[in-house]
Amino acid sequence: MKPGDIRPPRWATRLLHWYCRPEIVEDLEGDLNEYFQRHAGSKGIRRAKLIYVIDVFKFFRSYTVRKPTFVDLLIQWIMIGSYIKTSGRSIVRHKLFSAINIAGLAVSMSVGLVVIVFISDLMSYDMFHERRDRIYRLITTNGTMDCASTSVVAGKKIDETVSGIEALTLLRRGFGGDVTVGQATLPIGGLWADASFFEVFTFPLLYGDPATALKEPYSLVLTEQSAKKIFGVTDVLGRSVKMDTLNYVITGVLKDIPKMSHLRFESLASFSTIELQKPDTDGGFMSWGSIYMNYVYMVLQKGTDPSVLQTSLDKISTAENKNLPDSKISLSLQPLADIAIGKSLVNQIGPVMNAAAIWTLAGLAGVVILSACFNYTNLSVARAFRRSREVGIRKIIGAGKGHVAGQFLMESVIISLMALVVSFLLFLFLRTQFISLHSFIENLANLKLSPGIVLSFIAFAIAVGIMAGIIPALLFSRINPNRVLKDASSLKLFRHVNLRKGLIVVQYVFSLIFITSTLVGYKQYKSFLAFDLGFTTENILNINLQGNKADVVIKELKEIPEVEAASQSLIVMSLGQIYGLPLKYEKTNDSANVWLNIINEQYLPLHHHTLLAGKNFTPKPEGAVESETIVNERLLKRFNIANGDPTKAIGEEVTIGGHKLTIVGVVKDFHYETVEDSIEPMAFRYFANTNYGYVNVKINNHDLLATRARIEAAWRKVDKVHPLDAKFYDDQIEQAYGAFSMMLKVIGFLAFLAVCISSMGLFGMVVFTTETRLKEISIRKVLGASESKLIFLLSKGFILLLSIAAGVALPVTYLFFDKVVLANFVYHDPIGWPEMVIGFLSVMTIAFLMVGSQTFKVARSNPAEVLKRE
Repeated sequence: MKPGDIRPPRWATRLLHWYCRPEIVEDLEGDLNEYFQRHAGSKGIRRAKLIYVIDVFKFFRSYTVRKPTFVDLLIQWIMIGSYIKTSGRSIVRHKLFSAINIAGLAVSMSVGLVVIVFISDLMSYDMFHERRDRIYRLITTNGTMDCASTSVVAGKKIDETVSGIEALTLLRRGFGGDVTVGQATLPIGGLWADASFFEVFTFPLLYGDPATALKEPYSLVLTEQSAKKIFGVTDVLGRSVKMDTLNYVITGVLKDIPKMSHLRFESLASFSTIELQKPDTDGGFMSWGSIYMNYVYMVLQKGTDPSVLQTSLDKISTAENKNLPDSKISLSLQPLADIAIGKSLVNQIGPVMNAAAIWTLAGLAGVVILSACFNYTNLSVARAFRRSREVGIRKIIGAGKGHVAGQFLMESVIISLMALVVSFLLFLFLRTQFISLHSFIENLANLKLSPGIVLSFIAFAIAVGIMAGIIPALLFSRINPNRVLKDASSLKLFRHVNLRKGLIVVQYVFSLIFITSTLVGYKQYKSFLAFDLGFTTENILNINLQGNKADVVIKELKEIPEVEAASQSLIVMSLGQIYGLPLKYEKTNDSANVWLNIINEQYLPLHHHTLLAGKNFTPKPEGAVESETIVNERLLKRFNIANGDPTKAIGEEVTIGGHKLTIVGVVKDFHYETVEDSIEPMAFRYFANTNYGYVNVKINNHDLLATRARIEAAWRKVDKVHPLDAKFYDDQIEQAYGAFSMMLKVIGFLAFLAVCISSMGLFGMVVFTTETRLKEISIRKVLGASESKLIFLLSKGFILLLSIAAGVALPVTYLFFDKVVLANFVYHDPIGWPEMVIGFLSVMTIAFLMVGSQTFKVARSNPAEVLKRE
């Protein structure tokens, strides 16, 4: 064996490394190894190892042994304890400034806590699915419209021809109705789902076999809640229910759907049932263009790259588009994790919040928190003169930069943790208020606490404390003790006066942006609600038919004296709800998608639509052949019908959804969608006495609530199963802008907080400034300065800072609304100067009261009382 291959005992070497100081261990080990190799050659390996072990123990001396870790730990804990004690004393000594900091941080952090829980809820969506990382949804793009839904054809083609897919399931909206069990009839809703549903999603079955539960036609899977609702128990496997004329067999019972699931349903009916019925609606069940009712989800095989599948999806789109003229449909994949937090899509299923909106909300909360941190920084730096001697003495007796910085960071963290206690109490109140802002929020999140959330609160408080205290800590740690103890006025921190002024300006820039945005947004919101839609919505109650015959409902309603008129429509317009089909004009061989509503002959007069030419629909009996249509002006221009002349367009023929119809009337353009969208080509079709859509009731009584009660009594005569689902048109329009209203409330609340926090900070700065200039003010009074001049002297600096903030905030707010927010709204009011100036004047008034109250108090002080101590 070669000498170099011989090694000393490993355990002895590890022992050496364990006890020896790091700076000498390498040299010592090298010397011992050298001796070991020499002894191995001269005395033998066994004796060499023994000598090596003895030498390792011999070098266990005071100068070689490292300092025990627990000693360092003990020293660190002693230092931390000292920091806590010193910080506590400082907080108690400066009660006013500590209270300002704690209050500002608590208020701002409470908003942060709400945002943390809200984002945590959204991030937890669909996390219970076992293969969530590999689940994707098929997205359909038709021209510029992105849909969460797709066609049955797309799903089947992918299943048959695309490799790399482990499982694929087809879903369809629209399952539901009244189920009859014995003498009881109850409403139930849900989805159509194929047999592969449970291969893709992890929804545990309490009863039934997931492999066969949705395989056979007329199979029905219920949730726990719906099983109890219908039967009173959950073990209902094999029992049957009747829906319309069909009998469904219960083949499974699911555990109740978690709230944090974008798929929510009461029941699942087998997709083979609807395939057996082969419906021919919406352009055909098996049509490539029928993309508005179906959903496709798939699980990719492990290691499959979604981008590779995109090539196969493009091939399917290209091939199928050739079979459908004017079709521009393309397919893509959306990860399951991006559904709840992703872009808004047409025909979205389940609750969704745009990622941009979430980060905007987090950003706004961050701005408020930053404002509170600025307060802490400002007040800490402003008190530098008073605390500089303390820091100087600490450094003289041996404290380093790290110790000083650690002390000030500890102080800010303690204040932040104290603020966390207050902010948690505020959070418990704000949580309820936030959920009640809009039904959308209530449906989206529950804001429940968990141990993980509580730990994140503590981590958040520590992070805020560090963020608030980092600048003061760094500035104080750089103090030169010799200079500051000799002459505190030479302290370099006073050079940072521009930093403090800059922070005040930034605070008020944010505050002014918030409050001005609220005022501008509120004006726009009120203008949206009062906007002339092109038809009347006043005192109109829209009643969902819920499967009842329209003529039966209308007959009962007309018995009520306050009901002036009633009509029927498929959808309620101007709320963002849309329904469209392709329209073709033979003379120009032009075709495009147009928006539709299906109505009866009472609809146009009831809503006061303006007929520019032609006549209303001719009343027809139920089941009569459809032959007429009424269009808007924009449709004539789009298809160049009669050169856009309403009078000459009467009698022209168009084909809508495969039906040849004659134009019998032209109405003045109106808003089919919300006012953020431009007016598009639109057509009315005719139907009579169907059991779907809405009955529109015109009420001629100002006591709307009393009339609604009578309408509810009339409804119960017609339908004893379904509760009345009715809303006033004006209320529905207000709900259509609910997201805008919700954002306004959030921004308005944050504006209030930002102004309060900024004002508290300004108040602290004014108190400190007046205290430090008390001697100067007294001398000026002795020399003859008046109180008004002194107030002006002390206030002008702060008023100048607020004016600078206004000079920045107002143009930024104007440009933001003009170029970004309102750019998405085709129709909106111009931004006026009153809402821009009112916010500025409000903030200036509050600030002036803060500044004026303290400066007036100091200006009225007796100079003799101040100067006699000098």
